[in-house]
Amino acid sequence: MSENALREKTCFLTGHRDIPSTQYAEVVQKLERAVERLVARGVVYFGVGGALGFDTLAALTVLRVREQCPAVRLVLVLPCKDHHFSWPGKDKKIFEQIAKQADKVVYATEKYYSGCMYKRNRMMAEQSGWCICYMERATGGTAYAVSYAQSVGVQIVNLADEE
Repeated sequence: MSENALREKTCFLTGHRDIPSTQYAEVVQKLERAVERLVARGVVYFGVGGALGFDTLAALTVLRVREQCPAVRLVLVLPCKDHHFSWPGKDKKIFEQIAKQADKVVYATEKYYSGCMYKRNRMMAEQSGWCICYMERATGGTAYAVSYAQSVGVQIVNLADEE
């Protein structure tokens, strides 16, 4: 398969760490519908950055969709090998369960450094034809990832903009 054909079958997901509790159920529904729409278009690889908040929700959603569509693959694209070690126990346990169910885990770097999250975001964008995001503000890591993705020709689906 050519690199371009592989990109068209690949989507990365990114979003804010904090999802307001009043919007959580709606974001979950929009996310599941967006993933299912892309699967219907032939997208099967879903890259998730492994952060708290939206990334965790995205990984769990891809795993749910995979139950109905076994061709779907969850790829965790992590900034470094020890990125989740300082997380609270409950969040660490959820992450470890997701990692066990992922089809592949890749690391942007071996060890943490101040730019490793940006490197991870660029890696995901450069290998994807699609991005599903939850972006309500034009600042921070999500905005950086989406802006970079747009600059390399990735098609963006922003759940915050959908009705």
